[in-house]
Amino acid sequence: MPRIRLDLAYDGGGFAGWAAQPGLRTCQGELERALATVAREPVRVTVAGRTDAGVHASGQVAHADVPAALAPATPDEGERLALRLSRLASREGDLVVRGASLAPAGFDARFSAVSRSYRYRIVTGPADPLERRTAAHVPQPLDADAMARCAEALVGLRDFAAFCRPREGATTIRELREFTWRRDGQLLTASLTADAFCHSMVRALVAACVRVGEGRLGLAQAEALLQERRRSALTGLMPARGLTLIAVGYPPDAELAAQADRARARRSEADLDA
Repeated sequence: MPRIRLDLAYDGGGFAGWAAQPGLRTCQGELERALATVAREPVRVTVAGRTDAGVHASGQVAHADVPAALAPATPDEGERLALRLSRLASREGDLVVRGASLAPAGFDARFSAVSRSYRYRIVTGPADPLERRTAAHVPQPLDADAMARCAEALVGLRDFAAFCRPREGATTIRELREFTWRRDGQLLTASLTADAFCHSMVRALVAACVRVGEGRLGLAQAEALLQERRRSALTGLMPARGLTLIAVGYPPDAELAAQADRARARRSEADLDA
């Protein structure tokens, strides 16, 4: 069966996360229902990074193996398929298929990926009702410079066990390639890129920086967390609504299959949740 690539965006506020769950509205469940309607048979979707309830995406990527008649042969066919799937997947418009195309040979949305990038937004001071679904609210001022120093200290190939929800048999070693903060008035935005993120890792990293920005956690204490080998209560966890998956990176087409093989060899099934 041919494989198609699906580029997705969604408002996570109306979903119980990505992964399909009986009796709950999830991104995977709605997308698979839409694909099954079009294909007239069950279709399984594999995603680059499973997101928790309330987490958003503007650059999510998935793949699905579909009947040959459904695979788009031209960009126009892909556009029509994306539009049809969007209409079937969400009447509310909170899950959109931005693109559908025939996947290159060896493409695996999850294991071929070489990076995932997230954004986390925080509004400080008075609450902004227009940001209530897409940003966390911290009422007190935050020291953005201290938060930036904390973020910089955490970048690198490290064991992030202190920042990850534990899963049996899953490694917590990750390469955090970028972690920066930008202030725009009362809005603070974190940008993070890594080869992959453990479950809850992004929100825990941001929470540690916030605690440093509040003065509740020293920079040296935050750096020392990298020596811990289990989840630390010092990190905390920021609300899901401030988090958005903005991009998934892939190697050139000729390297997709090899990258997928390497990733499968070092990642467990439960090891790619942000």
